[in-house]
Amino acid sequence: MTACLLCPKPRADICIIEPKEQLRASQPWSNSSPRGLEEPVLRACFPSTLSKVEYIHKPKANENEEQPSSSVDDGESDTSSSSSIQSPDDIKESQQAPVPQVVIRNFGNSANLIALNINPKDINVNNQTPRDQEKADEPFLRAIHHLFNNRFMKAKKLFEQQASSQQTTDDAHKVLLSIYDLATTQIDKATKRNVGSSVIQYFSSYCNYIKLSRGTGVPTYVSPVKPIQLELHKVNTISNGVLRAHVVKAEACLQIAILHLLQESVTGYIKCGLNLRRAYASYNVVWKEYKRLGQLHNEYIDYDTISGIQFGIGAVHLVLSSLPQKILRIIAAFGWKADKHLGFALLKLCLEERRARSPMASLMLLAYYTTLTSLCPQILANEYTQLAIETLLDAQRMYPNSAIFLYFAGKTSRLARNLPLSAQSFIYAIETSRNEWAEVEVLHMCSYEIGFNHMMQNNWEEAVTLFDSLYREKYWSPIVLRYLTGACLDMMGKRTEAILAFADISHTIPNNHSSTDANTRSIEHYVLRKVALFQSSGYQDMDMILCALEFMYLYNAYEFMDHIQMNLNLQLVDFALGKILEAEKLEYGIRSRELLPDTPPPQYDDQRGALLLIKSSILNAMGRYKESVIHLNWIIDRKDKVLIDKWIVPFAYWETGMTSWHLGQKARSRVFWEKALSYSKYDFEYRLALRVNLAITRADELGICKIDKKIAETTPESSIAVLRMEEDDDLSMPSSPELESKNSQDIGHVDVLHPATQIVY
Repeated sequence: MTACLLCPKPRADICIIEPKEQLRASQPWSNSSPRGLEEPVLRACFPSTLSKVEYIHKPKANENEEQPSSSVDDGESDTSSSSSIQSPDDIKESQQAPVPQVVIRNFGNSANLIALNINPKDINVNNQTPRDQEKADEPFLRAIHHLFNNRFMKAKKLFEQQASSQQTTDDAHKVLLSIYDLATTQIDKATKRNVGSSVIQYFSSYCNYIKLSRGTGVPTYVSPVKPIQLELHKVNTISNGVLRAHVVKAEACLQIAILHLLQESVTGYIKCGLNLRRAYASYNVVWKEYKRLGQLHNEYIDYDTISGIQFGIGAVHLVLSSLPQKILRIIAAFGWKADKHLGFALLKLCLEERRARSPMASLMLLAYYTTLTSLCPQILANEYTQLAIETLLDAQRMYPNSAIFLYFAGKTSRLARNLPLSAQSFIYAIETSRNEWAEVEVLHMCSYEIGFNHMMQNNWEEAVTLFDSLYREKYWSPIVLRYLTGACLDMMGKRTEAILAFADISHTIPNNHSSTDANTRSIEHYVLRKVALFQSSGYQDMDMILCALEFMYLYNAYEFMDHIQMNLNLQLVDFALGKILEAEKLEYGIRSRELLPDTPPPQYDDQRGALLLIKSSILNAMGRYKESVIHLNWIIDRKDKVLIDKWIVPFAYWETGMTSWHLGQKARSRVFWEKALSYSKYDFEYRLALRVNLAITRADELGICKIDKKIAETTPESSIAVLRMEEDDDLSMPSSPELESKNSQDIGHVDVLHPATQIVY
């Protein structure tokens, strides 16, 4: 059994309890996109065959009975799943149902691994023609169709039959590396490489790299061969089998690179760069041959190989275009600038072909839209949310009940501030993958996202249940999951249990794991340092630190929260600020009575700075930008005294840029963002660099130029001095800030705050 849904009438494996809140209409997606209850959004975020009655009384699950096969498989079609499309009224009615909760159970995962253990010596040269290759690829097409229709076991069986293996591997990297080795072996055997040819190939690749570094990354210097020369065999062409092996080899490297990139560690970035370069070298070989063959390419290259280079080159350009220079310098991937628009064009071509990599192109686009919007929602939400909806709708026309696309439906719903709808989408994804090959992985991923949604709704008890279960299941990072469990327990007022959870983290760390290790994720760096800080003070300062709210800030959660919850969080921040003030009064009282007391002078700049940064972010998310000015000024004015949480100051500059952007001073925002990039060696450095890069890139696209340095230097460096926007929306900046003393006492009317002006917290 997998997930257990909770319902009014308990049954053997499914039960439902009613939560505190009922589903309700979402906030607008953006000014230019449909609202949460309009038909496109609902169609994208709900499976087409799950209505209210079916979900509560008869959950659609792949139990012991077999799903009908697709027309590609054995002549039967999936019209049953695609024809029963819900009407918007039915979906609106289903939204009134309570959001079920998820309970995780233990599963063994030994059967969830694809068997792949082939001896490279057994690999033969692939001499199939393009048409023969397409016929041989039909099992792969059926497997892909099964995979995205939640028939995971059928897909696994087909994949393993094609792999011709009886053993398993226990790691995705090992599988991809095996694929890489197999493809390399096939290329070597087909081309009969030796030492001399390797040297020639090295210099040829180096020359191609020099040519690419001077252009856009795609070889445009390839001239097509005349058709008559191809017909008379006067030109040597690369066989389809070799081209196909190059695509497989490159795709393995691409996926390894993405896995390393997601680790957010220095070692991961370096390995990401190495694999991206390998991938693009193979893609470049196929692309040049594709361009050289001209209009006759279909006679020499099969459709799936063409689809593969479209997907691969498009994905590489899309990934690289989103990375900042701070990361590109580490991975040292290429000498040319990635073209985002070329990446979109190639992925959409791949999508329209409806071949084996078409759903992969949809996933890449969805991952791009949702990830970038989550990183920089203040600027990119209006641009990418509608595109994400359209991509999701297109994918669900082909795979209406796919658990994979339901997962992205949940992520997209979160971007719309519709957390109940997001939770339902994740739960449907869990339910549709029950008793299938990938049930454990889908369950874990979706449960983590549901737990994060609970944090955003201040449902701390439900979040604790999920995070603790995931921790016991050893999902992802036990360090982070245990920390989140303790943070949520502390928000519930269970301080003792929270301290015990934090203390468990030291026992969770492997012997070869340290906070300074280059392989450690940035989030784990942060958690280990935070717990060490708690332990050094004997957990005496926890009233002044809101771990859960701090974690949500670092992941931009406030931009997707309801205003009611944000107001509650503002009250929590003010309460913690009050605790700091009480501690300072107590310690200063001692110093007023005793001469040179043993207690040091109060130093709570780190704690207060983090709380004020959280408060500024919440105010900005609520649209109260002027009110955040005074808090950001305090952080910047005392930046030299923030010594422990070094991430606070660069993130304060980021928030300052956002405040300036929404107050109309968009050109000035770039100055603050570039100032944030000047800091280094702090937690989440590369995550912030990603945000800044996205914001500056968007400013470039809007034609917002960087203001002159001489103008910027006229403003005191220690103050953000957010200026009032002129009524004519002029982007030019005044030469110096003005102080409006009349309104300085009213936070709601503060337009400019001079560094000399202070507020006592």
